Amino acid sequence: MSRGRGIDGLSGTDKDKLLAGVRATRKAAKGRRPTELAAVRDAKRRTAFDFGELQPVRQMRMQRAAADLLGIENPYFRSHAGIAGNRTTIGNREYVNFSSYDYLGLNGHPAVIDAAKSAIDQYGVSVSASRLVAGERPIHRDLERGLAEFLGVEDCVVMVSGHATNVTTIGHLLGPKDLVLYDALIHNSVTEGARLSGATRRTFPHNDLDALEDMLTQMRDRAERVLIVVEGLYSMDGDMPDLPRLLSIKRRFDAWLMVDEAHSLGVLGATGRGLAEHWDVDPNEVEIWMGTLSKTLCGCGGYIAGSTTLIEYLKLSAPGFLYSVGMPGAVAAAAKVCLDLLEREPERVARIRENGQRFVARARERGLDVGPSAGYCVVPVIVGESVSAAMLSQRLHDAGVNALPIIFPAVAERSARLRFFITAAHTDEEIDTTVDLTAEALAEVRAAGSQLKKLVGDRVRS
Repeated sequence: MSRGRGIDGLSGTDKDKLLAGVRATRKAAKGRRPTELAAVRDAKRRTAFDFGELQPVRQMRMQRAAADLLGIENPYFRSHAGIAGNRTTIGNREYVNFSSYDYLGLNGHPAVIDAAKSAIDQYGVSVSASRLVAGERPIHRDLERGLAEFLGVEDCVVMVSGHATNVTTIGHLLGPKDLVLYDALIHNSVTEGARLSGATRRTFPHNDLDALEDMLTQMRDRAERVLIVVEGLYSMDGDMPDLPRLLSIKRRFDAWLMVDEAHSLGVLGATGRGLAEHWDVDPNEVEIWMGTLSKTLCGCGGYIAGSTTLIEYLKLSAPGFLYSVGMPGAVAAAAKVCLDLLEREPERVARIRENGQRFVARARERGLDVGPSAGYCVVPVIVGESVSAAMLSQRLHDAGVNALPIIFPAVAERSARLRFFITAAHTDEEIDTTVDLTAEALAEVRAAGSQLKKLVGDRVRS
């Protein structure tokens, strides 16, 4: 006669078998030596919680170890003692600085500082809530209206992070049935936003609009909506796209066009209004203008500018705006004064153009490879090998020039470079001396040969 059913529908016999199995497992575990059990637990713990086992972390540690063996200091996270403009203080030494986004030299301007201090007196250091709930302040709308008017579009919204502005806007506007096409050198924030959206994502070769057209011809009919994303001025190469042709392409294929003006606001165009002014086109022909407040406007955060409908939609539904605290009043007030100064003093825009052209011309005279840079605020000096770029940066640092290397994987290994940010505050002497020092130091680095190959050879022999 069979036994009655037990817990969870098991018969008594099955339950006995299950319990016997559990007892056997426990007995086997008791038979293990404590050290064996500890080893198993440690292995599991390492797998689950030791971030040092991650492959990217191991790779970074190997790079750091190689740099230490070559006597290259870590060029990143150096602490600057004060305002970092065309000159900066690191430790107890002053450097000529080519690693600042302060393109028009407005960070530290008395009017900008006064505006920030007054805003702190009025609003405190934080608005303490999302703008939708209780964080709205008059200075937010003053800045947004000012940006919209300056850019020549209907409206604008500012957000607390430039990176998050792209992520939340693209991630929110597009979906799985859509297509995003972006330049191969586009900023990480764009690629992350496209990934978040779930849309089909494709890159086209840098500034190759023929390739873009071919991709649209092949793929447009498979997507509901299409977004094309480019930068106004590319942050690695310092060149720009052909906006009139992009407008023609996007109209023909019924696509949205988004231009990231992080590095072109205040730089391109006779009065700094960016890519549209540079190409003399109506800015309202571009659906989405994006920019940051951390360069020309000396703050932090980002903005989206365009039609009233677009801005209203983002304000009421984009997660990166809706669920983020409002921009601090001091940041918004300082950015608004920078915008006012930009509008009143277009000679600053002329000066940065003169400085950029001077740097590029002199660099080419000295045989330096500045790639396709148009000679505005971003000028690369392409070195090649990542180790050589790091060594060049170290030599310039030793000579009193702060210019950081861009190495693999941020760029292709054979395209490692130093990136020089040119500002309106740089003097002719600072530019000329820096270019000469760079040419001389690079010649010394190249004369020494490939340090990476030597290092690998030495390690193999040892």
